[in-house]
Amino acid sequence: MAAACPLVSFVIPVRNDAARLGDCLASIAAVRPEGASIEVIVADNGSTDDTAAVAQAAGARVLSLPGMRVAGVRNEAARAAAGDVLAFVDADHRLWPGWLAAALESIALDGVAAVGAPYHAPDAGTWVQRMYDTFRQRTTAPADTRWLASGNLVVRRDAFLAAGAFDASLETLEDVDLCQRLRARGGRLLHDPRMRSTHAGDPATLRALFFGELWRGRDNLRASFRYPLTWHDLPSIVIPLIDLLMLGLAVTGLLTAGRGGWLITLAALMSVTALAALRAAVMLARLASPSPVEAARALAVALTYDVARALAPVWKGSHGGRQRAAGASS
Repeated sequence: MAAACPLVSFVIPVRNDAARLGDCLASIAAVRPEGASIEVIVADNGSTDDTAAVAQAAGARVLSLPGMRVAGVRNEAARAAAGDVLAFVDADHRLWPGWLAAALESIALDGVAAVGAPYHAPDAGTWVQRMYDTFRQRTTAPADTRWLASGNLVVRRDAFLAAGAFDASLETLEDVDLCQRLRARGGRLLHDPRMRSTHAGDPATLRALFFGELWRGRDNLRASFRYPLTWHDLPSIVIPLIDLLMLGLAVTGLLTAGRGGWLITLAALMSVTALAALRAAVMLARLASPSPVEAARALAVALTYDVARALAPVWKGSHGGRQRAAGASS
């Protein structure tokens, strides 16, 4: 097996997340199959806590890459890696048993450029985290997909470099952009549910969700219009634009309330809520036995998500704002 297995280079971008990084590194050590060859590169984006010490204690190679966007951090670490297979794992992830064996099996299939799986919310997470998890579409067996998230992604090094690596000019959605380029070059993307990972960074409160999606949505239009659109792409583009228009009308109605503008405001807010209700219905369909309480929670999460994504193009969220909101919730 050792001779047949390629060297796998784990690339972990991190900034000031020593505790969760330690859990991540321990899980990587635990999923290594007998005879598999791995190297672990921790790309430290200017941490001021014990991140570097934790990484070194676990035997990881530490690269100091301060002041860069996460896409650039991943690219620099990937270029320094020796493996023919790159495993991009974020520091707030914990891998489950069988993860690497499944990844190696799937990446070896004909035409497969990258493999991964949707994240899982923490088992003891908040109701916001549990409901947020219903956004994710999962399969029970390996299946072709259109997109893989960069926090739980394994890609062939040659395919990654040929596609141009991550676009370091993007603040967010660099994984969406990379997947589009991998597919444009004829590469298959495979969703393998055996590559299970727990994402401790899922938003724990509605406030954390709002600021997280305000940041994530900032490059949505920029990344989406780079390649030919399909019907599958339209909801993520059209819904935020409709919501933004409705929120603008709602504000206009408030400013003209004395002339009946409140009716415009009411109609606009009802439209935003209706679109969120459609999203909430999809979320509830993924639950085993939804209750009225869960329906209310699904609507709250869907509405927060939709409003944040609508405002993202005009109210530029920051990664720091996202981290502050997440920190306040923990």
